[in-house]
Amino acid sequence: MSPDLSAAEWPRRSGLATLTQALGAQNIRWVGGAVRDTLLGHAVSDIDCATLLVPDVVIDRCREAGIRTVPTGIEHGTVTAILADGPVEITTLRRDVSTDGRRATVAFATEWRDDAARRDFTINALYADPETLEIFDYFGGLADLAARRVRFIGDARDRIAEDHLRILRYYRFQARFGAELDPEAEAACAAMANTLKGLSRERIASELLGLLALPDPHATVERMHRQGVLPVILPEACRTYVERLGPFMAREKAQGFAPEAVRRLAALLPPSREVAETVAARLRLSKAQRARLVNAAERSDADAAEPRALAYTHSPAFAIDRLLLLGEDARALADWQPPVFPLKGGTIVERGVDAGPEVARILQAVERRWIAEGFPEADRVEQLLAEELG
Repeated sequence: MSPDLSAAEWPRRSGLATLTQALGAQNIRWVGGAVRDTLLGHAVSDIDCATLLVPDVVIDRCREAGIRTVPTGIEHGTVTAILADGPVEITTLRRDVSTDGRRATVAFATEWRDDAARRDFTINALYADPETLEIFDYFGGLADLAARRVRFIGDARDRIAEDHLRILRYYRFQARFGAELDPEAEAACAAMANTLKGLSRERIASELLGLLALPDPHATVERMHRQGVLPVILPEACRTYVERLGPFMAREKAQGFAPEAVRRLAALLPPSREVAETVAARLRLSKAQRARLVNAAERSDADAAEPRALAYTHSPAFAIDRLLLLGEDARALADWQPPVFPLKGGTIVERGVDAGPEVARILQAVERRWIAEGFPEADRVEQLLAEELG
């Protein structure tokens, strides 16, 4: 791997040139994911900028250059510049003053190395000059990137003590970028797994779902279970279900379905509505995520008999979840759109039925028969209605 950004498209964006001129090239460096992902040959989405300037000065200089800013994390020294070709987060150099494992007290810094030292992994502490694209590597991040190794900066236990969420971040990054395991990182995460109990459920859920959404995280999830990390955050995931995750993901891929984090979370849990409700509440999942997890938990062998009826009743996405979790072939539902039931209550009223519960009963009866017959055309629905009225 050559540490060269010259072929990348994003450093040449006009908005970044304007931002560089506004803040001064000597005062800023691109940092983090954009640099790391470019060196790995991955697509770049977000661009982060580190700066020697304090937030008030950043805001003032951007205003003078006609760049709108949003104080997205002003208490941490971060403002976001809104550029025509995408937003850029600009954060003043920082150093940690104190931490309790959940949040850190920081002070602004004036040395690039101090800022790099407070970051989590060496591969996330690579900086690039905005004009020359020279890369600055203070802790061996380039070598780790070449080895596909995720390594904490400095002592792994010290980094985890600063922010316990770094345990889950380590596993997510290792699953995404890693090949060679770092023994120190592995040992530290296992030894400090219980510290995760003090974190907010939302932060845990974000990292867990982020991990499960990756293309192939099953080896990492199995290792988390063996090392006692997964039982701390997801005690319902027993070894049996963890071991089934790999084959389940292989089935997803073979049938052409993209990774779906909540579906994979369901694969780690027993098929129990009560368990799904408990996990959804503890992780504070969104309403949509909770509904998907609970639906998946209510799967039964009978679901495989009529896949399209299942998809009509529960939605194609929910039906696909159930079928995949049952070990069935769900490809027939991949592009299937549920038909519209061609009967309205008003039609029943026109046939002489008084508006009220009887209309609803007849409507539901006809719809059940329509589903059972595989969604026939409107003329058959007319026949079904006549039979019900008769």
